[in-house]
Amino acid sequence: MPMQRRNFLRLTAMSSGILVLGPGFWRAAYAAPARPGPGPYGAISGSPDAHGLRLPAGFTSRIIARTGQNVPGTNYTWHLAPDGGACFDTGDGGWVYVSNSEIPLLGGVSSIRFDGGGNVVDAYRILSNTSINCAGGPTPWGTWLSCEEWDLGHVWECDPRSPSQGQRRSALGAFTHEAVAVDPVGQRLYLTEDRPEGRFYRFTPSQWPSLGAGRLEAAKLNGNALDGTASFSWVKVSASRSASLQLERFLTTAFNGGEGCWYDSGTVYFTTKGDNRVWAHTPATGQVEVIYDDDLYPDSPLRGVDNITMSRSGDLFVAEDGGDLQLCLITPGPERTVAPFLQLDGHAGSELTGPAFSPDGRRLYFSSQRGTDGTTGVTFEVSGPFR
Repeated sequence: MPMQRRNFLRLTAMSSGILVLGPGFWRAAYAAPARPGPGPYGAISGSPDAHGLRLPAGFTSRIIARTGQNVPGTNYTWHLAPDGGACFDTGDGGWVYVSNSEIPLLGGVSSIRFDGGGNVVDAYRILSNTSINCAGGPTPWGTWLSCEEWDLGHVWECDPRSPSQGQRRSALGAFTHEAVAVDPVGQRLYLTEDRPEGRFYRFTPSQWPSLGAGRLEAAKLNGNALDGTASFSWVKVSASRSASLQLERFLTTAFNGGEGCWYDSGTVYFTTKGDNRVWAHTPATGQVEVIYDDDLYPDSPLRGVDNITMSRSGDLFVAEDGGDLQLCLITPGPERTVAPFLQLDGHAGSELTGPAFSPDGRRLYFSSQRGTDGTTGVTFEVSGPFR
């Protein structure tokens, strides 16, 4: 992008609200997009640990699974191309980490179960016979929504706590699904579409929390999301590819390569990889803002935005697809900063996927989808003094 446009975007994001409404109102009502700065955990190490991870002081890592090998302590073989993931409380002090498999025809989802001490006690399949399962999202009622990333892909609802077979939720649409987030207050779901002309969707169940039927809508962006003046309006769309598709596309807004999606404390966050942006939507007010745009600060560490998750402290963790394979975080509040939390060395050509915190917030899970050899995915756990 030409430097002139970068400068224009940066000045627009920083000054529009001040010029129109005054600095007091702007500071109270709107926070500027995140800029590079020091992270809350300090700098990452200059050299990698035994597993190839460069971490802040006080943090350690272990490998919990590798593609084609049995998960340690079990007889379950870990899948190819580990992608989106989440953690679920098992009610006995332990938890489960689920992981999608982003391969054609044999995709699906696997689970790894941990006891209260973090020891692996089981691993098993929770979804089979699906295709290109990319990301997804957890529900407040304890299921995993796994998204198929192909033209007629669906969302599948899975039980993460025991071997099972998920159920297809056709009402959530047939398109190139990426991720989904559930808003339990507004009683709606929000979904991203991984296409250059993809849409941002919301789904309102006919009877909460059943996902068997409901209204699917796509967003129309009104206003400027870089200065906090934008909002969404919504257009009803068909859950299947229909003759009305072109009209629906004309009435709604394209988002360039929708990726991660996460709900927390009244805000829905989502990423678009085509323009390397992180967005925040507040359903209660309709407001939409860009909280990160790599064009604003060319020296920013975050490139190739992808899967996202939120820590207990409100830090938004963003995984890189490409770039220098960092997992970066964006701090909350009016003075947002973006900083690297970890970096994976020796995995060129891979991407970081599936970041998720254990229920107690003390352990972070994620994968290198293609590992060091372009085929063998590796799933990691990082432990340490998360704030």
